[in-house]
Order: sequence, then structure tokens, then C-alpha cells
Amino acid sequence: MMTEGLAGGLGLPIVLVAAVGENGVIGAQGDMPWRLPSDLRHFKDLTMGQPVVMGRKTFLSIGKPLSGRVNVVVSGPTLGPVEGIERASTLEEGLRLAGQAGRGRGARMIAVIGGGQIYAQTIDLADRLEITRVAVAPEGDTFFPMIDEASWREVARRGPVKGETDTAAVTFLTYERR
Repeated sequence: MMTEGLAGGLGLPIVLVAAVGENGVIGAQGDMPWRLPSDLRHFKDLTMGQPVVMGRKTFLSIGKPLSGRVNVVVSGPTLGPVEGIERASTLEEGLRLAGQAGRGRGARMIAVIGGGQIYAQTIDLADRLEITRVAVAPEGDTFFPMIDEASWREVARRGPVKGETDTAAVTFLTYERR
């Protein structure tokens, strides 16, 4: 079990980055239930140069390591060696690897990018949430944990905006721990 001491010992803030539907859905059958090029640009701007931590299913849905970032994938032995990623057998190990890599590269944060189980295990350790609120309530099978207003305060908001090829409008929200 991870302790709050782990978060402080990483040397970098833990930031959860997610696109979340109005109903909390973040995924459906291993994919995102929307097409949002404007959010993908926002995601790239937030995470470029930062270590990213993700679960095996998220990595497989992306299909390859994200360029310009240290990619840490939390997975048991089912994910064999993959060029361009660091594999961690536990979330704690993954966060430590990301922290070490990030500090060595002058990163500003550790970006946790999914999926649902990884978010659920890290929300209590996170320092900040970067949420793209998607103005739809799609059917899905993967959810972002509830954002407890007693623990989080909204510090920035941009939108709603809808890019020309986006399938829904989005609002970019930043929350910091109270």
C-alpha cells in the first residue's frame, strides 16, 4: 500500500491528466468514446517533456510510446519488453521510476494518464488534476474517480471550446488539492 510519504518523496508533483465525460466516463471497450483533436493538442502541451505513468490497457490503446516523454507502464508480466517504455510491476515502482527520470530531465511533474484503475489508485496522492470536461455523457466501461469538492478546488477554467473536428465541446479545468 502506498503512503502519502511516497508522493512527497518523488520530488515532483503528481498530476492526473484525463478527458472525462459528464457522467465520469473516460473509456469504452479500450478506446476513448469521442474524437477531440483540440484535447489531444492540450494533452501534448501538458505532458511533453514530462514522465507519464499509465496502466497496461492504456498503453495498449495508445499502441506505442508517446514521443518526447519517458513512458512508464504499470503492468504485471503480461506485458513483455517493449522498446521505448519503462515497465513497472507496481504503481509505487512506476511513480518512483517516473520521479527519478523526471528529476534527471528537469521535468515539472509526473503525469498520470490512465486508465481508470491507475487514476483510482493515485487520486489521493495527486497534487493537481488537469481535467478536460467533455460535454457528452457516453456509454462506457471505464470511469474517472469522483472529484471530492472538499479535497479539490478549481483554480483555472478555459472554455467551453469546440474545435472544427471535435465531436463535442470541452472545458479545460485545473484543480489543486485544498
